Amino acid sequence: MNILDKIEGLEAKFHEISLFITDPAVIADQARYVRLNREYHELEGVLQAAERYKKTLHNVEEARQLFYNETDPDIKEMAREEIEQLEPQLPKLEEELKLMLLPKDPEDGKNVVMEIRGGTGGDEAALFAGDLFRMYTKYFETKGFKYTVSSFSEGAVGGFKEIIFNVSGENVYGTLKYESGVHRVQRVPATETQGRVHTSAATVAVLPEADEFEVQINEVRM
Repeated sequence: MNILDKIEGLEAKFHEISLFITDPAVIADQARYVRLNREYHELEGVLQAAERYKKTLHNVEEARQLFYNETDPDIKEMAREEIEQLEPQLPKLEEELKLMLLPKDPEDGKNVVMEIRGGTGGDEAALFAGDLFRMYTKYFETKGFKYTVSSFSEGAVGGFKEIIFNVSGENVYGTLKYESGVHRVQRVPATETQGRVHTSAATVAVLPEADEFEVQINEVRM
């Protein structure tokens, strides 16, 4: 099955989901509605990428037909220029589409809990943890993510010994999960008076939020 055959199947699925998410019975089932709405937006992105690929493919084919069949030299030259402009775009568009069609980690769409903790480096590590937090919040703004701080412990001269916050948005865990680990920086810190370079470290943990579920207890009378 080639890539365009796969897209045809996704178009049918997208149409089916678009009908489901307008069904009052589905809207009333919040867990199902959220899952289908997320799937709808994921498919919408794939189909938009597929449309760009198909349009470019079509334009290249039309330009080729003109180039090989047209006798007017000016039109032939225009066709050649269009082929040279569009043809190199096809591998990139196809690769983008193939990546979007790969099976996704079911956790990727979840919101996350993040923790940044100052490590080796004392006061400078706390300052570095604060810098990391500010860096992430600026990044969240570019992605349209929202965040709320749940707890923090400030360093003696600024920054954070530890800060924990929740991040919500589209594909948050899939975007941030690779940030987990130890982050290090070598620099002359604000706490240094003699210009010496220090190495400081901070740990970043990224955890997907747990699914909400209902617990139903059936009381059994003896």
